[in-house]
Amino acid sequence: MDDYLFRQYVNECRVVVQTDAQDKDTFMPKVLSLPKDVYEQMVRGLRLPFRGIETTSVVGPFFWSSYDHDDADPHLHIVHRKSDVRKKGRTRGWEMMLSHSFATGVTTGFVKGTPSSDIVAALRHLRACAAQAGHPLLLPTIILAHDLAPANDQKQRDARDWLRRLEHAVSMRDEIEVGEQYFQNGQLEVDGLNRDLVECHSNVLWKRPQAYMALTGEMEKAMGLFKDMHEATAAARSNQSAEAEAEAEAAAAARDEERRQLDRLHRSMLARMYFYKVKLTGLENYIHTTLQRLKVQREALYNIMSQREARLNLEIAGEQRRIAHASKRDSTAMKTISLLGTLFLPGTFLASSQGGGPVISDKLWIYFLLTIPITAAIVGIWIWYDKRKEAQYAQDDEDLEKDITKMELDIMMNLRKRTMSKNHTWNTISPPPR
Repeated sequence: MDDYLFRQYVNECRVVVQTDAQDKDTFMPKVLSLPKDVYEQMVRGLRLPFRGIETTSVVGPFFWSSYDHDDADPHLHIVHRKSDVRKKGRTRGWEMMLSHSFATGVTTGFVKGTPSSDIVAALRHLRACAAQAGHPLLLPTIILAHDLAPANDQKQRDARDWLRRLEHAVSMRDEIEVGEQYFQNGQLEVDGLNRDLVECHSNVLWKRPQAYMALTGEMEKAMGLFKDMHEATAAARSNQSAEAEAEAEAAAAARDEERRQLDRLHRSMLARMYFYKVKLTGLENYIHTTLQRLKVQREALYNIMSQREARLNLEIAGEQRRIAHASKRDSTAMKTISLLGTLFLPGTFLASSQGGGPVISDKLWIYFLLTIPITAAIVGIWIWYDKRKEAQYAQDDEDLEKDITKMELDIMMNLRKRTMSKNHTWNTISPPPR
């Protein structure tokens, strides 16, 4: 069980805080940091929403608000959490359940987070805003402000700078300085570019504006619920105060001043919500442009990889063709040797003596006189013929290389024609873009 601490910041805000959750599964579905009976006592004692336990498996930034439908003592329930963030097996999630009593103006709740989440900084910010703690949406607004900090915009700017370097490496788009080139040695590493394109895409998808736009809309609805019920409660109190003759004027003036400050804070928070919506709209358009440019570069890189694979296939086909020609030559030579053996073997067999004794003729010199010149002539003719065939083979190899090169150029030209026909559409009837 994780330790938790009860802290009272001001009279209007009482929150059970747990900022040092260490268990890596503390935000997993159906997991509670407290024993079941302790958790139940806390929820019932602080009038927290029972639906909070049903949100343990939600994904993305989540915000929900509603009345508890208790006419005698109405409360505004709020559940705000982002608990699906994990990195290297550790969680950076947080959750918050709040309950605001319109009768007393006190906000109670339970907040849990890890040391690496924004909860610690948000609570520090809340302590500095103790005078405005009477508004139940103050802490959710502070957390939203930390989620949409300028670091989020800076990350998208960094991703765009990374994209410009990738565009220079893939399509030679000249929008960077010389020292910012992706590969300083001038060599294009396709595998490294592919990995970096994927990583850049992941950074761009970090904290999608659409999710926070929907969350901001839900927070505006919650502020509308708070304003409606708060005004109704204030009107009922005013009627009761008018009937009470013994009420001090100082107390009435203090309540009016508190109401004006709360209304001013409420309008300020609504203005901040509108500011975030405008900011998220611009960020959404910026991210959309980045994603489209990443898509173009990915397709261009896939085209380069396809051309490289086509070239490798051409080289393999060329090697196979060379091997086939060499095998054909060897087969022809073996056939020639077999034919010569077939022609000379019968005569040699018939010329040999069968059963006679060894006889040495006195005209043996005639054999050497005829055999040596004829053998030399045959060997010379064979050498001349072999050299002639080698020259012919060399010419055939040269013609083969020319054919392979021509075939490769034809294939690459067709690939380039297809690519250019898709990208440069202004070469058709329509005029080029200005």
